[in-house]
Amino acid sequence: MNTAQRSSMRLLLTALVVAFELAHLGWELFHGGVDSHHILHRPDLPAISNWWGLVVLPGLAWFLSGRILSRTVRPSQAAGRLLHLPPRVLPRFLSSLLFGAVLAATFASGHETATSYLFLSMFPMALVFPAYLGEYVLGFVLGMTVTFGAVLPVVVALVFAGISAVLRFSLAKLFTLVRAASMRS
Repeated sequence: MNTAQRSSMRLLLTALVVAFELAHLGWELFHGGVDSHHILHRPDLPAISNWWGLVVLPGLAWFLSGRILSRTVRPSQAAGRLLHLPPRVLPRFLSSLLFGAVLAATFASGHETATSYLFLSMFPMALVFPAYLGEYVLGFVLGMTVTFGAVLPVVVALVFAGISAVLRFSLAKLFTLVRAASMRS
């Protein structure tokens, strides 16, 4: 994929996210007004309006789509494919979108135990899956946006992406050191 194609794809992905957020805010606007969410779900702390999603989500989509598209496949491998993306990008995006949506749905429906288990399951998943990749972060944030707005999901996703990166790269380095030490023995 050349630079012009990458820029066009990046613009298209960002435009899709903007359209999603405009539809979300439009629905909220005509169904009781645009929501605001209190930090830590405490009314004594400041509230963040969902209008911030019009700034946060396109910026996140633009940045992450650049990261995702930097891992494009070679033209010879992309023959007959609509998107010139690595083969695992779409399943990763969709799985994290679904996880974020289920987490948000359990919270919104009042299933606190299920929400807690799902949230706690993110720690081992951050170790097993490369949750620092852009497709995981963007999918998770979009999956939670309708329930929580854009800001809180971005914060949560960035924390778990950081945990995932530190754990995966630290363990990889540790395994390399252990393997090198065992080879010397």
